[in-house]
Amino acid sequence: MKQLFSRHAVAAACALAFGSACAETLLSIDARAPTAQPVTGHLRLGTAVAPSGQRLGANNQYLTLDGQPWMPVMGEFHYSRSPADTWEAELRKMKTAGITVVASYVMWNHHEQYEGKFTWRDNRDLRRFIELCAKVGLKAVVRVGPWVHAEVRYGGIPDWVVTSMRTRGDDPEYLRYVARFYDEIGRQLRGQLWKDGGPVIGIQLENEYNLSGPQQGAQHIATLKKLALKAGLDVPFYTVTGWDGAVYPSGEVTPVFGGYPDEPWATSTSELPPKETYAFRFDSRVSGDLGAQTAAQAPGTAETDIALTPFLGAEYGAGLPFMYRRRPVVSPDDIASMLPVQLGSGVNLMGYYMFHGGRNPVGASTLEESTATGGYNDTTAINYDFQAPLGPDGQQRAVLTKLRPFHYFMHDFGRRLAPMTVRRPELTPANPADLKTARVSLRAAGDSAFLFVNNHVRQYPMPAQQDVRFAVKLPGGVVEFPRQGIDIASGAYFIWPVNFDLDGTRLRYATAQPVTRLDLGAAGVTYVFAASAGVPVELLIDTPSGTDVEAANAQRTPDGVLLQGITAGTGKAVTVHRQGGRDVHVLVLTPEQAQQLAVGEFAGQRRLVLSAQQAWFDDGALQLRSTGSNRFRMAVYPALAKAPAGVRAAGSDGVFQAFEAQLPERKPTVSVTALRAAQPAPAILQGGLAKAALQPIPEAWRTAAKWRIDVPPDALEGLDDALLQLDFTGDVGRLLAGTRMVDDWYYSGYPWQIGLKGLLAAQGKAPLSLAVLPLRADAPVYIPREGRPDFRGEPQIARVDKIGIVPVYRLAIKP
Repeated sequence: MKQLFSRHAVAAACALAFGSACAETLLSIDARAPTAQPVTGHLRLGTAVAPSGQRLGANNQYLTLDGQPWMPVMGEFHYSRSPADTWEAELRKMKTAGITVVASYVMWNHHEQYEGKFTWRDNRDLRRFIELCAKVGLKAVVRVGPWVHAEVRYGGIPDWVVTSMRTRGDDPEYLRYVARFYDEIGRQLRGQLWKDGGPVIGIQLENEYNLSGPQQGAQHIATLKKLALKAGLDVPFYTVTGWDGAVYPSGEVTPVFGGYPDEPWATSTSELPPKETYAFRFDSRVSGDLGAQTAAQAPGTAETDIALTPFLGAEYGAGLPFMYRRRPVVSPDDIASMLPVQLGSGVNLMGYYMFHGGRNPVGASTLEESTATGGYNDTTAINYDFQAPLGPDGQQRAVLTKLRPFHYFMHDFGRRLAPMTVRRPELTPANPADLKTARVSLRAAGDSAFLFVNNHVRQYPMPAQQDVRFAVKLPGGVVEFPRQGIDIASGAYFIWPVNFDLDGTRLRYATAQPVTRLDLGAAGVTYVFAASAGVPVELLIDTPSGTDVEAANAQRTPDGVLLQGITAGTGKAVTVHRQGGRDVHVLVLTPEQAQQLAVGEFAGQRRLVLSAQQAWFDDGALQLRSTGSNRFRMAVYPALAKAPAGVRAAGSDGVFQAFEAQLPERKPTVSVTALRAAQPAPAILQGGLAKAALQPIPEAWRTAAKWRIDVPPDALEGLDDALLQLDFTGDVGRLLAGTRMVDDWYYSGYPWQIGLKGLLAAQGKAPLSLAVLPLRADAPVYIPREGRPDFRGEPQIARVDKIGIVPVYRLAIKP
């Protein structure tokens, strides 16, 4: 039995007749309508041509680079929240992870905490950060505010401005100081703009701006753009955030969008309903509440501009912050499953907030957002971990391994995807809470398409979609696949190609996700795919006269050569031999291999590297960083002519050439001594702008438990770094060097780590200690079920579970 429209009706009928749901589900999508031609000339961009002749542009559908569709991946990294001596390595890690554009806020109060006293040195050295972006080969978007939010006090506007004048509007006094601030930024970026041959391609003005009324609204954004231009900030792209009813002058700036898997700024102390971040959007671009701190009075400009601007992202959560009253922990799948949803909804710039965690610089104060200074949220004073793919100390989180294959896909195939328009399937969920209906979208142009599937919703297990096939209606005919129904497991998500061009050979479809393309010169071209977990890999390849497919189990059919039963990750690649053309190889990785994949220049050409260790490319060398283990293993394709120094050959992993290495093992330990027990903590107060739980007042810390931590002087010997891991159960933890706080944390069940290199430098000769404020059993705060402690009838809890040192090894491999 087949059905095109209501799978539930057919399944119900089958269940009545035979006692179970036994219908094959054929999900149909009609993509026969022609793709609209891009509209150009209406967006007023800045100077878009570099001295090299490279040209950036934008139309109402996508960005362009040298006239071709361009789909960048943008990751937020706050230079002022990270040590300056680590910037270059961290930027290289981001580039290897598939980031092509780095975004960063310029936080005004990080640079001019006191009136007229600007600081642009050390970790506030904006110019050096941008120069390193250029050195590494990354483009940059500078988010100049002046109000940026960023969980910083007053949204980054200095105290002395907030307390003495009207802000966020065309008040003349305020504009004088904004102009001076922009002039300072202009001096820092002189020679670093795209038009000068530098990496800065964009400026974001303000943030989450939806204010209306005298001296506000679109008029204020227009004023800020004029001030930026006067300061010399002439760049190809000017953006504003487009959510929560944002207002801006149409045509002068381009809106960017975002979405988060939870709402730490919310007041609920329980799980939220299913987020629309996991549901394909066919009529809008705003993905739910993004935490704007002002209320819109009407639909914003982005809603009326939807046909005039490309769908660009800037704040899709690559993690989440912890706020005092709400501390949601996200899994790697919670984040990565958003990618097929956003791309399948039409996004043509994937921008993350945050991609790299950090810590607030400590000066006269820590400048965090807090209810004590009138903020809507309470945030940690120093820590800005954000559960980001790269932690504050450069550590790779599991989520990064899930994101990388999608980034490589956008890098190598984004030119094909960007011009494709979104096509709605014939059956869609009724709303984000509909967990039973298949979540599917298609983007198509002509006879080529990409299919997007998501069967993951955070905290809400979805049923498996059983015995599913797809029917994609294109101008040239219907493509139905696979040959037999497949089961889409609960939690699965992927992108599959339809009529995919393999350098002149047509792949009619694949039940595997395209990842990257390698040009091997005379040896041909390799296309790399990743198998979808639990789904048999099936390919159908067009074979016109003079084309032959070399593969096991190849079956010739009227539509081409059908390949079924491909075992991912083993044996050699499928090879297409073409008369008069180079060979095309198709390599299918297992899902696990795809998560170990790094792609970059090594030994003179672009290669694939598989490693369970953190990997990045550094001026021709391959850097491997291992957390906890002194053993390294990597596999390379195509093969190297000889084994690099420092590693030994270890056979092969399929078509990959394998190498191993081992560094001397180090087992640094730490001594922990209890100093004082916790006292009864005061009840959590509620109030503030959110009328919810407030962070305990400073005097509450008299009730905290405290432990001394003694780190051996040789803890870093023979190591690249080491991570002090502080596992405690309580409310708030503070790491102290003497009486000075050096880091802090809200308990959630998520691990707290801090790099010893930076910590020991900050500690000096002061004793190191951990203070833990007790968590009351009646605390009106949200902690995920998995992290909620068992109080065993006690009114509060404050304990150290384990404090230890995790060694970090690093191996530099030079060909």
